[in-house]
Amino acid sequence: MNKLQGKRALVTAGAQGIGLAISRQLLAAGCDVFVHYFRSADGARELTAEAQKLGRRCGTGSADLTTSEESNRLVAEAVKFLGGMDILVNNAGSMIARRPLVDADDEFWSDVMSLNLGSLRRVTRASIPHLVAAAKTGGGASIVNLSSLAARNGGGGGALAYATAKGAVLTLTRGLAKELGPQGVRVNSLTPGLILGSAFHATHTPAEAQKAIIATIPLGRAGTLEDVARAAVFLASEYDGFISGAAIDINGGVYGG
Repeated sequence: MNKLQGKRALVTAGAQGIGLAISRQLLAAGCDVFVHYFRSADGARELTAEAQKLGRRCGTGSADLTTSEESNRLVAEAVKFLGGMDILVNNAGSMIARRPLVDADDEFWSDVMSLNLGSLRRVTRASIPHLVAAAKTGGGASIVNLSSLAARNGGGGGALAYATAKGAVLTLTRGLAKELGPQGVRVNSLTPGLILGSAFHATHTPAEAQKAIIATIPLGRAGTLEDVARAAVFLASEYDGFISGAAIDINGGVYGG
């Protein structure tokens, strides 16, 4: 029996890149999904059409997750559409730009933290009552946070602010697993390495740098969007399992924590 059949999931930044792959695989696994997007309206519309073909429900909503008001509104819309929430996938985030510390002024640092850590905190905080309610009636609930290999190794050149934010995501994951575990909510994270097909590396990692990184990967290739999505769906399905506070490294063997 498919454990995810009929479960209700909210995916932030779920209409492009890694988030789009996760949304698709959750739908294919039997979930009803509410997809957040900021600019990717086309991807959101495509998902809605795909969901109809699968016989699943897919709602969409745009929000600026760097504000509490917008984050709270998004969660309220998702819960109204889905009728509750069993799964939360926190995927929103970006490096914004590569800057060494000497060039990372207060505004830039704050922007990176607000997008990568603050958005996760805001959406999760608004979602907790609904996840706890689902855990009481459905045997558990699950949060999956997207971190990065940068959280493990400090990131490449100019990625200090991003790596720091993603490192904080791992700490938040571990702490929140302890806080929410007694209420039946599991909290885990993913730390992807070089994943091609996403706007992130297309924007921030030049082709020559990609080749250099691939040369260091034991499996001899970069990761795909589907590599990350499969792991996210697995952790989502562990809403009633014993995995919590964990981070799964998806990097082809470059790093294993």
